[in-house]
Amino acid sequence: MVIIRPRLNDYHNLPFLQEEVDFAIPFLDEDIPLYVDPFLMWKINSQQDNSLHTSIVNSFNQLGHLFVKGNEQQAKEILIELSECNEIGLGNSKTRQGKKIGTKTAEDILTLFKSVPQINKQGFQHFEEIQLLVDNVSKDRVSDISCCLIKSFLVDFTIDQCQKHKIPIEKCTIPIYDYKTQKLKIEETYLPLNPENGQPIILTPKRWLKFVPWINYEDYFNNYYIKDIEKEYDGKLNRVQILDFNRNNYDLVSSYISLKEQDNKNLTNDPLFTQIPVLSVKRKQSTILKLPTGKTNNADMKYEDLMVQIMSSLLYPHLDFAKEQSRIDSGTQIRDLIFYNNRSFDFLADIYDTYESRQLVIELKNVKEVKREHINQLNRYLTEQFGRFGIIFTRNKVPKSIFKNTIDLWAGQRRCILVLDDSDLQLMCEVYESKQRLPIEVIKRKYIEFTRSCPA
Repeated sequence: MVIIRPRLNDYHNLPFLQEEVDFAIPFLDEDIPLYVDPFLMWKINSQQDNSLHTSIVNSFNQLGHLFVKGNEQQAKEILIELSECNEIGLGNSKTRQGKKIGTKTAEDILTLFKSVPQINKQGFQHFEEIQLLVDNVSKDRVSDISCCLIKSFLVDFTIDQCQKHKIPIEKCTIPIYDYKTQKLKIEETYLPLNPENGQPIILTPKRWLKFVPWINYEDYFNNYYIKDIEKEYDGKLNRVQILDFNRNNYDLVSSYISLKEQDNKNLTNDPLFTQIPVLSVKRKQSTILKLPTGKTNNADMKYEDLMVQIMSSLLYPHLDFAKEQSRIDSGTQIRDLIFYNNRSFDFLADIYDTYESRQLVIELKNVKEVKREHINQLNRYLTEQFGRFGIIFTRNKVPKSIFKNTIDLWAGQRRCILVLDDSDLQLMCEVYESKQRLPIEVIKRKYIEFTRSCPA
């Protein structure tokens, strides 16, 4: 059975939710678009995390010391190896395979320990500063270097989480930086393996993850960098010129870092998914109800876009949103929403057991009336990739003849296709607002009505 955007727990058929675990559930075929932010380790009220931050900074400064003392080639080679951490799977790669920095970038970073007097004297306090001093260095490099420098801790964390959640682990070897010897060593350990390529997987605590780190070039440029400086240079400076200016005026960067240390009350990790507010749901629902059916003025696209935003929030956390995708079926463009079925609700466990629905597919139809061809389209799709359960969201109540068609489909092939309309959407939005019931219970009710209509 094909899994859309497979995750580690989906492959091993483990029904835990992202909300229930302390780590970011990794995808098997692409990165998670988040990054480890060392500043969170510094800020969090945890002696362990604070110590890990200190370890990262000390290890990085140690590389700089190695470079300054004449072991330039060794320091560059180590930094290049530390610049990518494929086992973590964080960033923007669509293959979970990143690219290490080149020799020039490694040298540019390490040369800071020679060229900037303050860094030469005391090292970095927050090594994320390199984003403000060296070109071709951004949040992904900071994240990967951080993970590589504390990989030993992350391996222990991964093993602990795997034992807790029954994730299979296997013997493997990985490179780990040894702080004492200042060398990379190949160590044998036990980790989950990626079934796509056999590579080890290391889990990352959710509490460290952000979309944009607290210290970053864009924030520095937009909120702190003094534009009057550009007047001295007869015009606007480009990024490389600003980085060069920062290296020669390091006190400006130090002041920025001090301000970021003081102004961190609102600094928290970013959740992997955030539900939209109730007011936003109501506005989007109101817009949907006013849309005409069909394709007039792109009403079909507007309906689909709004439904993607609403449904991903209404069904969370019982269904983690996997992906929205478009496909062509008999010349018709079809928009689907795909959710992971983690069996976290009795109805979801039922459709998993009865229809082998490991993922739940919702098809969106902004049509005046659902016809037999729409049912057949979804039915063919379920045959190819999913279990035998699917949902169509449309505008108006399904005609009795079409509802009978879905019952006949169940009787003949034991397939279940539910059709929900605007009235069901309204009810889901109402219970989302009231917090007295769960929006997914509206789908459960529809499922119960369907099963009661099926022949014994």
